[in-house]
Amino acid sequence: MEPITTGQDGQAEKAEALGGHTDKTRLSSAHDLLRHGLIWDGDFAAVEEVGAQYAIGVTPHIADLIRANPQSDAIWKQYIPQEAELFTTRFENADPIGDNTYTPVKGIVHRYPDRVLLKVVNGCAVYCRYCFRRDMIGPGSEPFDKQDREAALNYIRTHKQIWEVILTGGDPFVLSPRQMGGWLEALSAIDHVRIVRIHTRVPVADPLRITPDYIAALQEKCKKSLYIVLHVNHPDEINAPVAAALAELHKAGCTLLSQSVLLRGVNDHAGTLERLFRALLEHHVKPYYLHHPDLAKGTAHFRLPLKQGMAIYRALLGRISGLCQPSYVLDIPGGYGKTPINASYIEDLGGGHYRIEDYLGHKHDYIDDPGENATSENATGKNAIRVET
Repeated sequence: MEPITTGQDGQAEKAEALGGHTDKTRLSSAHDLLRHGLIWDGDFAAVEEVGAQYAIGVTPHIADLIRANPQSDAIWKQYIPQEAELFTTRFENADPIGDNTYTPVKGIVHRYPDRVLLKVVNGCAVYCRYCFRRDMIGPGSEPFDKQDREAALNYIRTHKQIWEVILTGGDPFVLSPRQMGGWLEALSAIDHVRIVRIHTRVPVADPLRITPDYIAALQEKCKKSLYIVLHVNHPDEINAPVAAALAELHKAGCTLLSQSVLLRGVNDHAGTLERLFRALLEHHVKPYYLHHPDLAKGTAHFRLPLKQGMAIYRALLGRISGLCQPSYVLDIPGGYGKTPINASYIEDLGGGHYRIEDYLGHKHDYIDDPGENATSENATGKNAIRVET
């Protein structure tokens, strides 16, 4: 297993960022996957070829989860390389959402005026097979050193319109409690930064990293409102260890949100998403985003047609509480940002006349009748209700 580069110099600190995990605890090669029964002999050559291009990483927790769900490959497909990754389509590219276009200094992505991404680490506890940054992270990626760290923080300090900082990477939760605390302390010292958000897969993919020391670092070092956005795609990912980690984060005062990716063969069914979003909400996690997969290289086998995705999302309306419903979004290729692609339930017929579809699929006429249409008397001479505008 490669060392995680963390923005700190020295091998000891790189090992610290792994939270005490050793080379023997994570599967990071085709040989490891074969030895642990996660691929067959016939898959070995293709998986080894995939591993030469894109990082492999499977934690013991995920390996156990795959074995615990032998009737389903929804977990297996998310983490185990497939030969399909060796094939690309015309529009796939190494930077599908345009990070590089909006990178003024190393580690910063400033796409929206009031917030920035801060890439504090370039490794993950696990490597998802559909990752949109798969060409930027893992073995061989350029380290983020102390000078880069200070330049990134100075950028945030000098751009006072930055209200929110989103820690990402890689996965920020592979940092040690001390290192995470250092970042949170530095950001807390910047007055115009009011919100800190952390995007992470760790509580779902490696929940034992959420130790009392980690909880203490989050509570003691962050003096801003702290939001943690979990990456989770399938209800089978929420087992007892994950539930315990989420409970600790909730008790620590973190606001928990989730983001999921709509993946062919994993969660491309309204019933599966319904179970996922209900389970999340029961564990104090508000579903936030459902992403249409990005055009990352070698990920076409995960992508559904947009029309199919919108139909699945539409089927959720009426089946789950509004609290359970995330926004279905597409990150426009080239760096133009996220756009909601939620299914439309309204048809404009012109002249203020609309046709509205309810959650059962029944259609109803609606006449737009705003306040400026109100008069003191209607055509029959009776008093009309006056509307204040």
